[in-house]
Parts: sequence; C-alpha cells; structure tokens
Amino acid sequence: MTNAASGGSRLQHWFDAQRRRPAAPTRAWYGALAFGIATLIFGARLAAIFPTSGAGFADGYGTPVIAFEFARGQADLLAIFGPESDPLQVSRLAAMRAGNEGDYLFMLFYAGFVGCGLFALWRELRSRVLFAAAALPVAAALCDAWENALLFDIQAAFTLGDYSPAMASLPGPVAAKFILLALANLAVGHGMMQFGRRWQLPAALVMAPVIAVAMALAAPPAFGWTLGAAIGAGWIGLLLLAAIGSWRALIRKRPLVDFEAPVPRRRTRAPDAASARRSFGRKR
Repeated sequence: MTNAASGGSRLQHWFDAQRRRPAAPTRAWYGALAFGIATLIFGARLAAIFPTSGAGFADGYGTPVIAFEFARGQADLLAIFGPESDPLQVSRLAAMRAGNEGDYLFMLFYAGFVGCGLFALWRELRSRVLFAAAALPVAAALCDAWENALLFDIQAAFTLGDYSPAMASLPGPVAAKFILLALANLAVGHGMMQFGRRWQLPAALVMAPVIAVAMALAAPPAFGWTLGAAIGAGWIGLLLLAAIGSWRALIRKRPLVDFEAPVPRRRTRAPDAASARRSFGRKR
C-alpha cells in the first residue's frame, strides 16, 4: 500500500514537472510523420492485395475484408469466397490470406503513427488524458492481431469444409479494435481543440465521423463501408498535424503551443489634469 502511494506521488511530481518545463520543439512529431507516411503508402499497397470482390455479400460492407471481419456463419463465408464450384474461390482465399499476413506490418505502422501523434500532442499540451490515450492505438493493434489469428483459423476451416469455433470469438476483438481506434481519433480531435479557434474546424472533421463507427458496429451489412472513412478521417487530420508540427520543430525551432506567457509591457500612465495644472509654471 505504501509503495503504491509512493509511486503515485512520484508520478504526480513527474506530471507537475512536465507542466512546468519550458516550451521546446517536440521531436515526437518526426516519428508521427514518418509512421504516418508509411501507414499511408503501405495501406494503399495492402488494399490492392486483399480481394476486391466477393461472391454476393451485402453491398453495405463495401469490401470483402470488412465482410470477413463481420462474418457470423458459413453462409457469410460463402457470400465472400464463393462455393467450391466458383472458379474465383481459390484466388479470393489466397488474396485474403496474403492481405491478412501483410496486415501485421500495417498494425505496427498505424500503432506507431497514432501513438507517436498522441504522445506529441501530450508533449505540446501536457494533458494527462492525451498521455493515457497514447496507449489506445497499441491496444487496438493487439486486438487486430488477435482478430487476424481468428480469421486465419476460420479461413483454414472453411477451406477444409468445416466450421471453426473461432467464429464465435470474432466479434469481440473486431468491435474492440474499431472502438479503440475511434477513441484515439476523439483524443486527437480533443487535442486539436486546445490549439485555439483556428483548429476547431479541423478538430470537428476528425471527431464527427466517429459516429459512423457506432452505426457500423450496430448494423455492419448496411454501414460497414463507413469504417475505413471514419477512422481514416482522423488519420488524415493527424498526418497534417504531424507535418505542421515537424515543420515548426525543424525549421522554426518552436513548438505548436507555447506556454511561456509574454512579459506584459508596462504602460506609462498619462498625467491627469490636476497634476498637469500643479506642475505648470513650476520652477525647474
């Protein structure tokens, strides 16, 4: 009990010290920008690896990979990959497996991108909420990895014509992944709001699409296609913020937020009429 209290006290002192430190360029923006560019480039490449069409899943899913993540039975898998008589079944299965294998590297990229971005926002704003939020993308990537392990098992069983019990566990990590990424986007928007009025519109563009995540999780056959756009909107906003933060740190050698208040200028008090009359005609 004493050790826990001592640890909490040290953490409190550390947070207080962070709030009192002088304003300085935040180098964490460099990492966010590098990971963000890698996420953008590799994400585009990964989208080309996954299958682009299915065998009749609902149009509201948008892509076969989203339909696969929300599959709940053999009928859903047949609608994604097709029956054995479908000549495209083998190519769809191979593309889905290749895409999910590459997805592990994508997890590292997006977790590094959003995590560095939130850490940089914390360095700028010294907010404990943002410090804690930096763990959200890491937790989302772990849920994503769990989800992929289940998808591999489900796909292997489907290839053999069997039903995988892993399908019963699939909704948990899928929902957790998207909820955690949505919360991370809200944290990014919250940080943007602290920068002043000029950042309120970009912050709203980052935060508003998060409502689509709730809609997609509630009715994936109708709104599953919105998930990529909802999460991607926050990532685009964070990438632009990382570019601006990196430019400020590298070129101008200044942070985005300067907590050092300028020294107020002392105004010279103008003499009032009475004192002016008293001093008029006084010998010098």
